[in-house]
Amino acid sequence: MRLAVSLLALALAAPLSAEEIWVTNEKDDTISVIDVATLEVVRTIPTGERPRGITFSKDHSRVYICASDSDTVQVMDPETGEILHDLPSGEDPEQFVLHPNDRHLYIANEDDAITTVVDTETRRVIAQIDVGIEPEGMAVSPDGKIVITTSETTNMAHWIDTETRELFANTLVDSRPRHAEFVHGGTELWVSSEIGGTITVFDVASQAEKAKIAFEVRGVHPDRVQPVGFRLTADEKTAFVALGPSNHVAVVDTATYEVQDYILVGRRVWHMEFNTDKSLLFTTNGVSGDVTVIDVARREAIKTIKVGRFPWGAALRPGT
Repeated sequence: MRLAVSLLALALAAPLSAEEIWVTNEKDDTISVIDVATLEVVRTIPTGERPRGITFSKDHSRVYICASDSDTVQVMDPETGEILHDLPSGEDPEQFVLHPNDRHLYIANEDDAITTVVDTETRRVIAQIDVGIEPEGMAVSPDGKIVITTSETTNMAHWIDTETRELFANTLVDSRPRHAEFVHGGTELWVSSEIGGTITVFDVASQAEKAKIAFEVRGVHPDRVQPVGFRLTADEKTAFVALGPSNHVAVVDTATYEVQDYILVGRRVWHMEFNTDKSLLFTTNGVSGDVTVIDVARREAIKTIKVGRFPWGAALRPGT
């Protein structure tokens, strides 16, 4: 009984961490940490040069940061903000994806036209895979068998077998692909094309194109409607798509591929992240240097949060 009481007391005494959204600021070489409860920036953490992609380990004890102009992936302790060590990422890492095994990082190296695979435990490069010119977007299938790299200049999605670490398919998309995600349990692949102004939907089993989603924002010139990042609701019935310098987020029905709504946000919206229960969506607005908070149920922007210069990536750190 005494032991049980003691353990309960220790549990109650343990500090609780707040639910947070971590935002990389390209021009400031910092991360802005937003408290989801207060919707305020509570910490600003220095990083390497031009931080872009950001992701957490499965247990959220480590955060990985693409420091693009430092030519490295930095590994940080999120509690202290201390850089623990760097990983050998290859030149100009932009985006990356962490394999479901929580160990292998697949990194897009824009300047070298390769995808680098790094073992985060041994801190060694275990493979470098030739892809198209200016790779950026990265995605991994839920079962971990396929990794996608998109190349901005070649206008392709490159399909990588994670067992052999070799390409097994290359599929054309519209101009300047930026972001990719596996959808509907990994049966579909979505790829956004910034200059093309579309999202291409592929059947994963055949790698065949099955649909194309286009966008039209009233009062905005088509050249400014540039899809980049996107996120899906928990049931994967709805996708929110960042439309760059149009300053809007599109709301898409994933079953019909029809655009249902547009939400006005900050200037040049890049990427987005949900909070834990996906009731709020946080958009990174590069030119206005802020984050827009969207109420997902109402599909309305409810707050603007000032962060650093040119916010780009965003990642969730759940509270405890």
